[in-house]
Amino acid sequence: MCRVVDLRQAVLAKNDVAAQVLRTELTARGTTVVNLLSSPGSGKTALLERELLLARERGVAVAALTADLATENDAVRLARSGVPVKQVLTDGLCHLEAAMLGRHLDGWLPEDTRLLFVENVGNLVCPAGYDLGESLRVVLASVTEGEDKPLKYPTAFGLAQLVVVTKTDIARAVEFDEAGFRANVEQVNPGVEVVLTSARAGEGLGVLLDRALAAGAGTGTHTPVMARQQHAHGAGHDHDHDHERDYDHDHERDYDHDHDEDHERGHDHDHEHPHVHTVAQTR
Repeated sequence: MCRVVDLRQAVLAKNDVAAQVLRTELTARGTTVVNLLSSPGSGKTALLERELLLARERGVAVAALTADLATENDAVRLARSGVPVKQVLTDGLCHLEAAMLGRHLDGWLPEDTRLLFVENVGNLVCPAGYDLGESLRVVLASVTEGEDKPLKYPTAFGLAQLVVVTKTDIARAVEFDEAGFRANVEQVNPGVEVVLTSARAGEGLGVLLDRALAAGAGTGTHTPVMARQQHAHGAGHDHDHDHERDYDHDHERDYDHDHDEDHERGHDHDHEHPHVHTVAQTR
């Protein structure tokens, strides 16, 4: 058991070093990374699409990288905003890691990008322990998931710098207990801001963008108690994986947002070998 614990700590320590290097490099070029975590089906993609559109309207140079176990559905949706989008298929891996993210950004991320939104794999367990070099970590939960979500996933919510509630347009129908949810968030992460949003109705639209810009400016970023405790103890990460993994087989897609959306995507790639490759997409 001690060997397994030591290996976990070694993997996470290695990731923390890579994350700090990536953060330093991106900050130096003026790029702020926002790490978005949530359960599957939380409405993360719908909200992000609206925020990307708003960023473009405001003239903010923004890009998005989205990670999934399979399918390119989220990237197709996000590309409709007209901003640079990349799809990463993790082939079963339940989270992104800093070195992996850095490789996917190399040669793709436009130099003038001010904000990079990273839509992590839909999972509140594995991604919680991995720093991606972000300046703002956001955890989202829909009103359909129940007010006890923060208590069930204390690491994810406890390390969040912003908590976003989605799908508030149906809150009454599903009897969402907002006060109970806020109390549970406060229990695991005292002082963190909770924002109510509805991508469909427009409630709270722009708050995520504003908080991301503020984080990039070095102002208004919440420091979770759990993060301070982890820093004090050196490496207090909750994590369920016992081994490292070679990520050279992760698939990636660039979405060329300057072409017609209605053009069908054509894939001609070979899945028999585990190499990273980029396929230009036209729609």
